[in-house]
Amino acid sequence: MEKIYKIFKNKFFPPPKKKDESYPIITISREMGSGGKSTANLIASQLGEPWKVYDHKLIDKIAKNKGLEEELIGLINPKRLPLLDITIAKTFGKRFPHLSGYQRHLIKVMTLVGLKGHTIILGRGGNFLFPNSLNIRMICQLDQRITWQMTYENIPRSEAMKRIEESDKERKEFVHSLFNHNHCQAYHYDLVIKTGPNVTVENATNIIVDLAKRKFII
Repeated sequence: MEKIYKIFKNKFFPPPKKKDESYPIITISREMGSGGKSTANLIASQLGEPWKVYDHKLIDKIAKNKGLEEELIGLINPKRLPLLDITIAKTFGKRFPHLSGYQRHLIKVMTLVGLKGHTIILGRGGNFLFPNSLNIRMICQLDQRITWQMTYENIPRSEAMKRIEESDKERKEFVHSLFNHNHCQAYHYDLVIKTGPNVTVENATNIIVDLAKRKFII
């Protein structure tokens, strides 16, 4: 897989003419059991500081803790802060005031996370908030997803199937409620990676890291 990618990458992903001076962001949308979380952590490890993974747990934690939110704001270049309202307005327009108070605050925190830069946003529909970032979707055959869940969570097949079904429904409803989009549609992403026996999490990591280095001139 990686050899094929290397052959075609110069044609389909030519290096930019100059360094991207904006705030670099990678978003990863994934199916449960596709290895998205492991991939995100491996990407952060390979790219090194100051890259950091922000999953739904960390984003929700920041949203519920004013001190953590203020700490996050302190990490952002002050010149970027005016982009907070601009990004939200561009994404939501007149829909934003009609969202719930918590949804609006969550979106604000997600936007701040992106504006910090060197950020890997795992889930939460980050690609819709930052369409110009490097947006990845990770999928996997259902049987493989079930097997991985059984293995890593040490649960029976019936429980693994139940968790996957609930996760798929919850993620689809969450993204649609915020962004009014179907996150499963491939054209929302720069690259869709199907993990499994032929494409491992390590393969996926190497491909994404290579794209990130080319896009952001790291």
